[in-house]
Formats: sequence, C-alpha cells, structure tokens
Amino acid sequence: MQVQVHTDKKIQGGESLAQWVQQETLARLARFREWVTRVEVFLSDEDASKSGANDKRCRLEARPAGRQPVSVTADADKLADAFTGACDKLVRALDADMGRVRDKSGRDTIRTSEE
Repeated sequence: MQVQVHTDKKIQGGESLAQWVQQETLARLARFREWVTRVEVFLSDEDASKSGANDKRCRLEARPAGRQPVSVTADADKLADAFTGACDKLVRALDADMGRVRDKSGRDTIRTSEE
C-alpha cells in the first residue's frame, strides 16, 4: 500500500509530519494492505493562522483495487485528532465497502463492479 501525504502552506511539520502520517496510516490500515493500493492524505488548516474550533481538517482517500475510491473527512482542533478521526472513519468505510464485495460467509458476491 502506497501512502501519499499532501499539506497546504499553513501546515507546519514538513518531512517529520509526513513520515509520522505514513507510519500511522500503514499501521491503522494494515489489514487492508492487500486490498487497498494507495491512500492519499490531505492535511489543511481551514482558518489559516487564526485559531478556532475545529479548524484543522484531514481528508483521506483510499483506492481499493478494482473499486471506486473511498473518501472521508474529519475536523478537529488539533491536526493529530483530525487525522485519527479520519482514520477511524476510513476503517469503518472500508469495512462497509468490503462487506459489499463479500457476503457473511466470506464468499464473493454475485454482483460485479460493472453494474
């Protein structure tokens, strides 16, 4: 699984932030590593340099092999909280998407992605 990190000009942290985000993303989404080919992480500060409630945003976009991308967004006061919130949402979204591909017994569904 490939992880790409994108930040806006207002986010501080540089390479150390990008490395932490990559490691955390790989750890939190480890069980999807054979199913998801790429995860893009978008970190932004919505209020620029002003401080405010829920002004940090994290958007995660996962690209499952052979499926449509799954995207989630989370806002928080701190960048780390926004990131962990988005990761939790993405895990739930990927579980739901994977559940559409497999039935309760673990067999492949008769539905195809071409429908």
